[in-house]
Amino acid sequence: MGREFEQLFNEWASTYDQTVMGNDIEYKEVFRKYDDILDEVATKAIGSVLEFGVGTGNLTRRIIDKGHTIYGIDPSEEMRKIATSKIPDLNVMDGDFLSFPKINEPIQTIVSSYAFHHLTDSEKEEAIAIYSNMLNTGDKIVFADSIFENEKALLEMIEKAKSRRHLNLLQDLETEYYSTIPVLKKMFSDNRFEVSFKQMNDFVWIIEAVKIIKGSG
Repeated sequence: MGREFEQLFNEWASTYDQTVMGNDIEYKEVFRKYDDILDEVATKAIGSVLEFGVGTGNLTRRIIDKGHTIYGIDPSEEMRKIATSKIPDLNVMDGDFLSFPKINEPIQTIVSSYAFHHLTDSEKEEAIAIYSNMLNTGDKIVFADSIFENEKALLEMIEKAKSRRHLNLLQDLETEYYSTIPVLKKMFSDNRFEVSFKQMNDFVWIIEAVKIIKGSG
């Protein structure tokens, strides 16, 4: 459920905002166009929003600024502390993509940034099924995440990290659960979503999945 990375994010919390600004050479490409990526997700949100992996609240702030009500979920206590220090009235709760407190109002958009790859493919499919049952026709999921066009692209990125001796990035690529577009496309389609993908840098794509009526598509 991604909880195996909880300690990592507790340790990373204090320096996360510096990393996303491109100060770590190994992750410079991962976070290239970071502001544009978050703006793209926020712009696509409609209605009340549920965010998974709030982190330090960077996407959250943008969604609030656009006038949306947002409910935040994050498993990392240290990340939650930073997010609420930056946004004192933020309602951010302990939870993850699969296990989270019930939200007692309809949600129109589910968002996340740089987090969905912490689930295995089977967990991703389980999560998408949960969200399909939560959302009505026309509601959507908008995720920004590190994914790859196909398995060949992932293997090429691993070899590139090896050749550059980007050992931390290499460890991520070899131990985290990066999916490919064909795999994700099938998951969303099987759960009654019409999905599109937009590449933002060599790692990150915007996934926009709109709930469709049963039997259409």
